[in-house]
Amino acid sequence: MSVAIITGASRGLGLALAEALAQRGWGLVLTARGADALEEVAGKLRKRTRVTAIAGDVADDAHRVALVCAAWDLGGLDLLVNNASALGAEPLVRLEHLPLIGLREALETNVVAPLGLVQQALPLLRDSRGTVLNISSDAAVEAYPTWGGYGSSKAALEQLSAVLAEEEPDLRVWWVDPGDMRTALYAAACPDDDLSDRPVPEQVVPAFLDLLDRGAASGRYSAPALLAGAAS
Repeated sequence: MSVAIITGASRGLGLALAEALAQRGWGLVLTARGADALEEVAGKLRKRTRVTAIAGDVADDAHRVALVCAAWDLGGLDLLVNNASALGAEPLVRLEHLPLIGLREALETNVVAPLGLVQQALPLLRDSRGTVLNISSDAAVEAYPTWGGYGSSKAALEQLSAVLAEEEPDLRVWWVDPGDMRTALYAAACPDDDLSDRPVPEQVVPAFLDLLDRGAASGRYSAPALLAGAAS
């Protein structure tokens, strides 16, 4: 049985990925900060596969250790999904108004925590020649007003991903821009935007499954581009 750790798994893209992998029989270690919502998700997915749900903050060292220990209990680790994210301000604001404490939170959640989890998980990932999937954003490579704090944290995550791919050639390391989606995170970032034309996360998941199915090489990927290529 393949095993995945998914952070931010109680809603949005993390939940959609967990549902898709459960359908394939993957063992899952799921985490999110909201215990009730996480347990509700885990209860549904346990009808399909083995699931360990551990509520907590990925910025906490002890919590990251617990996630990796749970994966070991399930048999190892084949896929680490760093999906949990913090915006830095809700709604997003221009840099002149960005609270520095918010920027620190975004960097801690979006950069430091993913690296910390990778560090804890590397022995298991090396054993399985597994995969690290870091969820990024087009804001990491494009300059959009009000997206400076979040975008800079995702840019740092992308650089860490690229270096990790060089340092761990036996692993697959993907940093993926999922594109705009109809999620609570996007609604919190830009509450005045009309999201009705954005895809829901379940519509984007096939791009990630494609990467898994073909064992794609380490690198940066765009989910919208992958989906467009599959449709052409």
